[in-house]
Amino acid sequence: MIAKQVFKKSKRLSFVIMLFLSLFMINEMNAQTKPSISGVVLDEVGMPIPGANVVERGTKNSTSTDIDGKYTIRVVSPKSELVFSYIGYENLTQLVGQKKSINVSLKSATSKLDEVVVIGYGTSKRSDLTGSVATISGADLKKVPVANIAETLTGRIAGVQVTSSEGSPDSEIKIRVRGGGSLTQDSSPLIIVDGFPVNSMNDVSPSDVENITILKDASSTAIYGSRGAYGVIIITTKSGKNNKVAVSYNVFYGTKNIAKYIDVLNPQDFAKWQYEYALLSSNPKGSTTSYDKYFGPWQSYAGVEATNWQKEIYGLKGTAQSHDLGVRGGTDKLSYNFNYALYDETAIMVGSNYKRNNLSLNLKNKTSDKVDLGFTIRYSNTQIGGSGANEQKEISTADSRLKHVVGYSPIDLPGLTTDDTDEAVSSYLVNPFVAVADNDRKQIRTNFNMLGSFSWKIINNMQFKSDFGLDVYNSLDYRFYGRSTYYASNIPLAVNQGSPSLVMSDEKEKRFRNANTINYDLKGLLGKDHNFKFLLGEEMIDYQSNTVTSAIQGYPKTFSFEKAMNLTTQGIPQSIDNNYSPDDKLLSFFGRVNYDFKNRYLFTATYRADGSSKFLGDNRWGYFPSAAVAWKINEENFMKNASWLNALKMRLSYGQAGNNNIPTGQIIQTFQSSNSAWINNVSNYWAASKTMANPDLKWETTITQNLGIDFSVLKNRLSGTVDLYKNVTSDLLINFPVSGSGYDSQYRNMGANQNKGLELSFNAVAIDKEDYGLSFNFNIGFNKSNINSLGIMDNFGWSSTWNSTMLPTNDYAVNVGQPLGMMVGFKNDGRYEVSDFTYNTTTGAYTLKPYFLADGVTKNPEGVVSNSTLIGTVAPGSMKLKDINNDGIVNAKDVSIIGNSNPKHTGGLVINANVHQFDFMAAFNWSYGNDVYNANKIEFSTTASSPNGQYRNLSTVMADGQRWTNLDPVSGTLVTDPTALQALNATTTMWSPKMDRFIVSDWAMEDASFLRLNTFTIGYTAPDSFVSKLGISKLRFYQTMSNVFTLTNYSGPDPEVSTRRKTPLTPGVDSSAYPRSRQVVFGLNLTF
Repeated sequence: MIAKQVFKKSKRLSFVIMLFLSLFMINEMNAQTKPSISGVVLDEVGMPIPGANVVERGTKNSTSTDIDGKYTIRVVSPKSELVFSYIGYENLTQLVGQKKSINVSLKSATSKLDEVVVIGYGTSKRSDLTGSVATISGADLKKVPVANIAETLTGRIAGVQVTSSEGSPDSEIKIRVRGGGSLTQDSSPLIIVDGFPVNSMNDVSPSDVENITILKDASSTAIYGSRGAYGVIIITTKSGKNNKVAVSYNVFYGTKNIAKYIDVLNPQDFAKWQYEYALLSSNPKGSTTSYDKYFGPWQSYAGVEATNWQKEIYGLKGTAQSHDLGVRGGTDKLSYNFNYALYDETAIMVGSNYKRNNLSLNLKNKTSDKVDLGFTIRYSNTQIGGSGANEQKEISTADSRLKHVVGYSPIDLPGLTTDDTDEAVSSYLVNPFVAVADNDRKQIRTNFNMLGSFSWKIINNMQFKSDFGLDVYNSLDYRFYGRSTYYASNIPLAVNQGSPSLVMSDEKEKRFRNANTINYDLKGLLGKDHNFKFLLGEEMIDYQSNTVTSAIQGYPKTFSFEKAMNLTTQGIPQSIDNNYSPDDKLLSFFGRVNYDFKNRYLFTATYRADGSSKFLGDNRWGYFPSAAVAWKINEENFMKNASWLNALKMRLSYGQAGNNNIPTGQIIQTFQSSNSAWINNVSNYWAASKTMANPDLKWETTITQNLGIDFSVLKNRLSGTVDLYKNVTSDLLINFPVSGSGYDSQYRNMGANQNKGLELSFNAVAIDKEDYGLSFNFNIGFNKSNINSLGIMDNFGWSSTWNSTMLPTNDYAVNVGQPLGMMVGFKNDGRYEVSDFTYNTTTGAYTLKPYFLADGVTKNPEGVVSNSTLIGTVAPGSMKLKDINNDGIVNAKDVSIIGNSNPKHTGGLVINANVHQFDFMAAFNWSYGNDVYNANKIEFSTTASSPNGQYRNLSTVMADGQRWTNLDPVSGTLVTDPTALQALNATTTMWSPKMDRFIVSDWAMEDASFLRLNTFTIGYTAPDSFVSKLGISKLRFYQTMSNVFTLTNYSGPDPEVSTRRKTPLTPGVDSSAYPRSRQVVFGLNLTF
């Protein structure tokens, strides 16, 4: 009985076991038939995302990615869909299909309004900002392969104007935020890199930048006090992340070619003009002796191939390459980011090159729940070869290599165009290759930057932070002046004149900074509707600089630059100057309070006190307050039903910032150590500064008012900002001339300047699909500046000094009621015609019809004004100028405003698109309503250069058939008969190039409005299924063209130019600029 029961139970148990095994086998068979999918989940920059969720849609089947971002999951069928998700990122759905591997990149889910923005000594959500702030992400920078970060700002931000002086690899890039403000001092914005103030962005690798923030109004900049008057640019570099080690390698290689040449006369036209010039210049007229010495019959040069000297010197095929290696990773305790970047450019000009090495390491250590440590070290080494376009001091008439290149004869003329010609006699007879070799330069710049930070969470919501920084900069500058240069021929010591010289400059700068801040967030302590944040801080900056300059002259005449640098003992030491600046110390105390009520009404107030060693007594301290309010209108109850509105905020701010941007040592008389024989050929060991001290100097102050609106609609598909502003700068720091005192000038506080304007920025997402996308970023800025006062000074003129013989000498005006950049000169009235003269048939002389009758008072109905005092003897075909004051004579009294370098508005448009694996980007920028002073146009349309201006080439504006001519091409003689002369010039439109002086007139002031396609990029990102087989995370190829095209009416090589960079008083001059190039780059972005 018992056995029977056991048997029955065993039978039932066997049945259950068999049933279980059958079900298990069926499930296992089903599992074997289910598709298995694997892959990796990455973020937008190709970094793996550990812990991301992977779910089969409509089921509970899911998995998570491992520390490398990898996953594996089985799904029901090929029709299944996988949903990838992670906190802070947008969900992404993928159809399985026949794929065995699915790699995805998740986009950040953070809206533009929730984006965290870096501000002064802290961060803030964009939606909580009360000031005018703009940002550019590192991802946007990555799409523009450039050598200098500043170039990436071009046309990107409303109210921020970025211009380069010329096209050389190390050209000065000028940034002006809302027009600047100072008259004679630098109006550049303060540049902050990882909390540390620097002089330039040049030494920061673009690939190492996480984001850039631009602070534009006083509510944002006043926290920086004395240094924030003209805006603040905050650069944040990359740091490590708490995940697996990720390696990125970015490389590009490109070629550069000159964008545009200055067209010059061909050999026959050149020879024909030389022949006519000889006839006109001889005494008596009609002799061709000066021509026959070097030329054959001008007709014989027809078809002769010209030497294109611009192509020979500036028309090389330049190359640029960049290599960037980054290693990024970390754990919960320690994160790191290492970056090495190399940029190497061989430019389009002979002997011009640029090479920069950047090395950086960023470490962050979380030693405990309360303490964080940070350490950053950066090193850069930059080497620049070649003198570029201009000489060091920009004072001589031969200070530019371009003048040699454009004006040099297009044909070889034995006995005239020689390698040994002294440019003091005629710079236009110096062979361009000799001119470049004899005016050479080498610069070596090193920059070492070390930053450390200590952060302590004292209690919840209260944090103390201390930052320390050391910046060491060294610049070695070697300038070589060969025997043909103006410098060599004008050495005071006669025995050394005409011999090569070497000027060596060693500049050392050191800056130490310490800042200590306490942040306290009272969120929730005063109730859920009230939020307070406090910041208190102290900062100390100590800056030192020392420059030693040595001049060695009298080298053997055959010495090259290389020999002069390596064999300095072969020259004669002439002077050693040691310019040591007193320490520039700044001590500051500052605070900021942020309050919001119901996340609807926002208030920000800041206050900063700066004490500067540049000022004395009561003037030492400057006090800079600011206040701002904002109203989130979309948070109001009456807007709750406006589903189309995502954000609408109104901002209002008022604040004060300062400027102490003058050289140190202006409050007490300083001296420099100088062993020199340049002063009356007598050795001098101490020389007083040329600038008189002023113990009463005080802070220059800028008051800013700003009204702004931020909005976002249609699910953030359309967003933008509108800002109205007014900035008034008073107590301007002006270097005031003090003639008769024994000094050249003295810094004084005097006058006021004003900028006001309107800025508009719009972002639109037209298409936002998984495989398609199209977006637009548009900005435009209107700025109007005005000089409100010049203090005790009267309106005054200033010279651009592009030529020492030009008239008028002061070609810029600084007038109350007008902006800086007003160009001064004569008004062109075409040319004198035959009918303006009476002709003496006996002598063959032309006499200008008198402006007044014999009584000297009554105007002659047929009278003609005379400008012979300016251009020399007036004859038919001579340039004619307008008589502004109607006295019959054109002279200095007839000078007037003829141009304005200030644009009515500037802006930019960036278009981004993607189609499947392809991405596209086009970036435009423009300027409208500004004039450029085309000094090249004047320079190369006349023979005014003495004594051998005859032999230089001219631009095609003076081509045969366009210029006035007196030459009978058949007989080869001068035409004197009035009827024949008028008939000979019936179709010509220009005046004769022959004149004694360079005349500045409105003919050379050109509308330089332009629209430029600055950058165009097309990229291709390899599919994830492909790159996963290669063991990499992301692979992107791209091609970028820079300076693609420019639409403009400007006749010069490029409308975006300003070459007289020694003073802000003469903007917009185009004189012998290093030509701008067009670049095509092929690149690769690779992430492991």
